[in-house]
Amino acid sequence: MCVRLVNETNQMEAIELTIVALSESLSQPGNYALILEDMVSQRRVPLIIGPAEARAIAMAIEKMTPYRPQTHDLFFQTLERLNTHPTSVEIHRVGENSVFFAYLHLNTPSGPVSIDARPSDAIALAVRAGCSIFMNKTVLDISGYYPDDTARALDGFYAACTLTELDDLLDNTLKKEDYESAALVRDAIERRK
Repeated sequence: MCVRLVNETNQMEAIELTIVALSESLSQPGNYALILEDMVSQRRVPLIIGPAEARAIAMAIEKMTPYRPQTHDLFFQTLERLNTHPTSVEIHRVGENSVFFAYLHLNTPSGPVSIDARPSDAIALAVRAGCSIFMNKTVLDISGYYPDDTARALDGFYAACTLTELDDLLDNTLKKEDYESAALVRDAIERRK
Protein backbone atom coordinates (compact mmCIF):
# COMPACT_ATOMS: atom_id res chain seq x y z
CA MET A 1 0.00 0.00 0.00
CA CYS A 2 1.44 3.38 -1.00
CA VAL A 3 0.45 6.33 1.19
CA ARG A 4 1.53 9.86 1.91
CA LEU A 5 2.93 10.40 5.38
CA VAL A 6 3.16 13.92 6.70
CA ASN A 7 5.72 14.95 9.29
CA GLU A 8 6.97 18.34 10.40
CA THR A 9 9.52 18.63 7.60
CA ASN A 10 7.95 17.30 4.42
CA GLN A 11 5.65 14.94 2.62
CA MET A 12 6.99 11.70 1.26
CA GLU A 13 5.70 8.69 -0.55
CA ALA A 14 5.89 5.66 1.72
CA ILE A 15 5.18 1.96 1.39
CA GLU A 16 3.64 -0.13 4.19
CA LEU A 17 5.80 -3.06 5.28
CA THR A 18 5.26 -6.07 7.47
CA ILE A 19 7.67 -8.23 9.47
CA VAL A 20 8.24 -11.57 7.73
CA ALA A 21 11.30 -12.95 9.54
CA LEU A 22 13.64 -12.47 12.46
CA SER A 23 16.77 -14.62 12.61
CA GLU A 24 20.38 -14.58 13.67
CA SER A 25 22.58 -12.50 11.37
CA LEU A 26 25.11 -14.44 9.33
CA SER A 27 27.14 -11.33 8.55
CA GLN A 28 27.26 -9.96 12.10
CA PRO A 29 27.38 -12.75 14.70
CA GLY A 30 25.60 -11.79 17.90
CA ASN A 31 23.14 -9.57 16.01
CA TYR A 32 19.89 -10.37 14.23
CA ALA A 33 18.37 -9.78 10.81
CA LEU A 34 14.85 -8.37 10.84
CA ILE A 35 13.28 -8.85 7.41
CA LEU A 36 10.54 -6.43 6.38
CA GLU A 37 8.42 -6.98 3.26
CA ASP A 38 6.28 -4.82 1.01
CA MET A 39 3.18 -7.00 0.71
CA VAL A 40 2.34 -5.63 -2.75
CA SER A 41 5.65 -5.93 -4.61
CA GLN A 42 7.08 -8.64 -2.30
CA ARG A 43 10.34 -6.69 -1.99
CA ARG A 44 12.18 -7.32 1.25
CA VAL A 45 14.56 -5.21 3.30
CA PRO A 46 16.93 -6.67 5.91
CA LEU A 47 17.66 -4.60 9.02
CA ILE A 48 20.54 -5.70 11.25
CA ILE A 49 19.50 -5.16 14.86
CA GLY A 50 20.88 -5.88 18.30
CA PRO A 51 19.90 -8.84 20.49
CA ALA A 52 17.91 -6.75 23.01
CA GLU A 53 15.77 -5.20 20.28
CA ALA A 54 15.34 -8.60 18.57
CA ARG A 55 14.17 -10.09 21.85
CA ALA A 56 11.76 -7.16 22.40
CA ILE A 57 10.28 -7.56 18.92
CA ALA A 58 10.03 -11.35 19.18
CA MET A 59 8.34 -11.18 22.58
CA ALA A 60 5.76 -8.72 21.27
CA ILE A 61 5.10 -10.76 18.11
CA GLU A 62 4.63 -13.91 20.19
CA LYS A 63 2.53 -11.94 22.72
CA MET A 64 4.77 -13.12 25.55
CA THR A 65 4.47 -11.24 28.83
CA PRO A 66 7.71 -10.98 30.79
CA TYR A 67 7.64 -11.40 34.56
CA ARG A 68 8.92 -7.81 34.84
CA PRO A 69 8.48 -5.16 32.12
CA GLN A 70 11.40 -4.84 29.72
CA THR A 71 12.55 -1.42 28.47
CA HIS A 72 10.20 -1.30 25.47
CA ASP A 73 7.29 -2.49 27.61
CA LEU A 74 8.04 0.21 30.18
CA PHE A 75 8.20 2.94 27.54
CA PHE A 76 4.99 1.73 25.88
CA GLN A 77 3.17 1.64 29.24
CA THR A 78 4.46 5.15 30.01
CA LEU A 79 3.11 6.43 26.69
CA GLU A 80 -0.27 4.83 27.41
CA ARG A 81 -0.44 6.42 30.89
CA LEU A 82 0.31 9.80 29.27
CA ASN A 83 -2.56 9.22 26.82
CA THR A 84 -0.06 9.08 23.95
CA HIS A 85 -0.29 6.42 21.26
CA PRO A 86 2.15 5.33 18.55
CA THR A 87 0.42 5.75 15.18
CA SER A 88 3.14 4.55 12.79
CA VAL A 89 6.84 4.03 12.18
CA GLU A 90 8.44 5.70 9.19
CA ILE A 91 11.85 4.48 7.99
CA HIS A 92 12.81 7.56 6.04
CA ARG A 93 16.51 7.27 5.21
CA VAL A 94 19.36 4.83 4.78
CA GLY A 95 22.94 5.96 5.30
CA GLU A 96 26.41 4.47 5.06
CA ASN A 97 26.81 0.77 5.86
CA SER A 98 23.05 0.24 5.52
CA VAL A 99 22.24 2.21 8.70
CA PHE A 100 18.54 3.07 8.64
CA PHE A 101 16.88 6.11 10.24
CA ALA A 102 13.28 6.25 11.44
CA TYR A 103 10.62 8.39 13.02
CA LEU A 104 8.14 7.15 15.58
CA HIS A 105 4.89 9.04 14.98
CA LEU A 106 2.78 9.59 18.08
CA ASN A 107 -0.68 10.96 18.74
CA THR A 108 -0.46 13.02 21.94
CA PRO A 109 -3.10 15.05 23.80
CA SER A 110 -1.55 18.19 22.30
CA GLY A 111 -1.41 16.81 18.73
CA PRO A 112 0.79 14.67 16.50
CA VAL A 113 4.51 14.39 17.29
CA SER A 114 7.35 12.67 15.41
CA ILE A 115 10.39 11.41 17.32
CA ASP A 116 13.72 10.41 15.81
CA ALA A 117 14.28 6.72 16.64
CA ARG A 118 16.33 3.71 15.70
CA PRO A 119 14.12 1.56 13.48
CA SER A 120 14.53 -1.44 15.81
CA ASP A 121 13.25 0.50 18.83
CA ALA A 122 10.42 2.09 16.86
CA ILE A 123 9.38 -1.30 15.45
CA ALA A 124 9.45 -2.87 18.94
CA LEU A 125 6.94 -0.20 19.99
CA ALA A 126 4.90 -0.52 16.77
CA VAL A 127 4.43 -4.25 17.34
CA ARG A 128 3.16 -3.54 20.88
CA ALA A 129 0.80 -0.81 19.63
CA GLY A 130 -0.36 -2.72 16.56
CA CYS A 131 0.49 0.21 14.31
CA SER A 132 1.89 0.23 10.77
CA ILE A 133 5.50 0.30 9.62
CA PHE A 134 6.26 2.41 6.55
CA MET A 135 9.38 2.93 4.47
CA ASN A 136 10.14 5.85 2.19
CA LYS A 137 9.74 4.58 -1.39
CA THR A 138 13.23 5.78 -2.34
CA VAL A 139 14.75 3.87 0.60
CA LEU A 140 12.82 0.75 -0.43
CA ASP A 141 14.03 1.16 -4.01
CA ILE A 142 17.65 1.39 -2.80
CA SER A 143 17.54 -1.30 -0.10
CA GLY A 144 14.82 -3.69 -1.19
CA TYR A 145 15.35 -6.97 -3.00
CA TYR A 146 13.12 -9.65 -4.42
CA PRO A 147 13.45 -12.99 -2.60
CA ASP A 148 14.13 -14.80 -5.86
CA ASP A 149 16.89 -12.33 -6.77
CA THR A 150 19.85 -14.06 -5.07
CA ALA A 151 22.45 -11.49 -6.05
CA ARG A 152 20.35 -8.60 -4.69
CA ALA A 153 19.54 -10.53 -1.51
CA LEU A 154 23.21 -11.14 -0.94
CA ASP A 155 23.90 -7.41 -1.37
CA GLY A 156 22.13 -6.90 1.96
CA PHE A 157 24.47 -9.46 3.48
CA TYR A 158 27.53 -7.96 1.75
CA ALA A 159 26.61 -4.41 2.80
CA ALA A 160 27.06 -5.41 6.44
CA CYS A 161 30.58 -6.77 5.77
CA THR A 162 33.80 -4.76 5.82
CA LEU A 163 36.09 -4.85 2.79
CA THR A 164 38.47 -7.09 4.73
CA GLU A 165 35.63 -9.53 5.48
CA LEU A 166 34.62 -9.49 1.81
CA ASP A 167 38.23 -10.19 0.76
CA ASP A 168 38.35 -13.13 3.19
CA LEU A 169 35.01 -14.40 1.89
CA LEU A 170 36.29 -14.17 -1.68
CA ASP A 171 39.42 -16.16 -0.75
CA ASN A 172 37.32 -18.84 0.98
CA THR A 173 34.87 -19.21 -1.91
CA LEU A 174 37.76 -19.49 -4.37
CA LYS A 175 39.40 -22.17 -2.20
CA LYS A 176 36.12 -24.11 -2.32
CA GLU A 177 36.08 -23.62 -6.10
CA ASP A 178 32.64 -22.01 -5.82
CA TYR A 179 33.22 -19.66 -8.73
CA GLU A 180 29.62 -18.49 -9.04
CA SER A 181 29.60 -17.24 -5.43
CA ALA A 182 33.10 -15.84 -5.85
CA ALA A 183 31.89 -13.75 -8.80
CA LEU A 184 29.08 -12.30 -6.64
CA VAL A 185 31.53 -11.44 -3.86
CA ARG A 186 33.97 -9.92 -6.37
CA ASP A 187 31.15 -7.75 -7.78
CA ALA A 188 30.21 -6.60 -4.28
CA ILE A 189 33.85 -5.61 -3.63
CA GLU A 190 33.98 -3.69 -6.91
CA ARG A 191 30.75 -1.82 -6.11
CA ARG A 192 32.15 -0.89 -2.71
CA LYS A 193 35.32 0.56 -4.26
